[in-house]
Amino acid sequence: METWQQTMGTGPLLGIALAAVLMILYLVIRLRMHAFLVLVLVSAVTALAAGLPVAAVLPTMTEGFGGTLAGVALLVGLGAMLGRLVEISGGARSLAETLTRAFGDDRAPLALGIASLIMGFPIFFDAGLIVMLPVVFAVARRLGEPVLRYGIPAAGAFSVMHVFLPPHPGPIAAAELYGADLGLVLLLGLITVFPVWYLSGYRWGLHCGRRFPLAVPDLLSGGPESRESDLPARPAGTGTVLAVLALPLILIFGNTGLHMAGTEGWVDPESAWVQAVRFLGSTPVALLVTTLVAALVLGVMRGMDKGAVERAFDGALAPVATVILVTGVGGMFGGVLRATGIGDALAGTLGDLGVPLILAVFLTAVALRVAQGSATVALTTAAALMAPAVAAAGLSEVQLAAVVLATAAGSVAASHVNDSGFWLVGRLMGMDPATTLRTWTVNQTLIAVIGFASAVLVYLVGGQLA
Repeated sequence: METWQQTMGTGPLLGIALAAVLMILYLVIRLRMHAFLVLVLVSAVTALAAGLPVAAVLPTMTEGFGGTLAGVALLVGLGAMLGRLVEISGGARSLAETLTRAFGDDRAPLALGIASLIMGFPIFFDAGLIVMLPVVFAVARRLGEPVLRYGIPAAGAFSVMHVFLPPHPGPIAAAELYGADLGLVLLLGLITVFPVWYLSGYRWGLHCGRRFPLAVPDLLSGGPESRESDLPARPAGTGTVLAVLALPLILIFGNTGLHMAGTEGWVDPESAWVQAVRFLGSTPVALLVTTLVAALVLGVMRGMDKGAVERAFDGALAPVATVILVTGVGGMFGGVLRATGIGDALAGTLGDLGVPLILAVFLTAVALRVAQGSATVALTTAAALMAPAVAAAGLSEVQLAAVVLATAAGSVAASHVNDSGFWLVGRLMGMDPATTLRTWTVNQTLIAVIGFASAVLVYLVGGQLA
């Protein structure tokens, strides 16, 4: 594999990618084949059709599968266990009632979205989604409303924060590659994210709730909503639940904040205390610590038998097995597209279009996102490809920050079947692939378009100030 070079031109490679995506959609939507089987099959066929050596096909597939599972399986498993405890302890219900009393029934989606924006500052997209969804589901059940009315604003908030703002890895890498000031990227990103989320997440989520009135799934609660007799003698209060949910937020913020501080030279990244805090704040460890604390605080200390806590954990894991596996093979398909050079071929054709620089970085990121699925990979790869052109343009500091935001906007566009997040969101919210395309894919594209428009505005203002 190390010596293999792709010899096909851009046209054939893009034709193979398009055929693969259409095959997935046809088999899953029309023939109702299980997504797990379809993605494994199409990944193998795509690798062979693109000329990958036969001996390298299986290692490439398993590398993409294993790499995705390494990032997702622990998070989904631990998050499901934590969510189950929050639900059966009565904590999710308490928090839902507090939110609806404080903000009113009509503004509950807005309140959940804003809470997700705050939580999404230090915590990664998938981890934040897993932690927040039990509360989202509890509010939707409490009010008898469709899940997407509350789920899309929350998921969209985590996506916006993950793609635009440091200390998330994509914008940090892009700022470094472009030579942009990280503090300015953070400041302008903070100004940008709320209007982008309000239109693409909150307003679109309200529309999706009306257009697709899906019931709240049982997935993260490990089964149907708990009966009154299943709850502990002393249900968990809102303050207790908020403290438990804040714990991973604090731990992960310590990790991501120190990473940014080390990048900027504010602390020594090799010192023992920095390494210890960053270890505790790594997302899987933070969720493990939180789950253990929740077992004690929400379970044992509230009168639950230790065996009941164990059974709750066991019941939480079985329903999410499909989510984990389908997300993993989604990553497998994206890995095959990367290994065969399809993303690089598409991005390489954009340099000759003669478009303005800020549009070129956006389109490059869009092409890479569509071709290989991962927003972080699309953002960092697009920035690496376009860094020489950006460096030669002689931009002001504000314009450099705007270019980072424009690249970030392109990297989130058009989430579809090669994106593991597409399957994660769809499965967790009980959507079939067709509904996920009509809701989540549109949300991601709205984030890209509105975010790019905001970046262009900042770019033009920066040009006037220069």
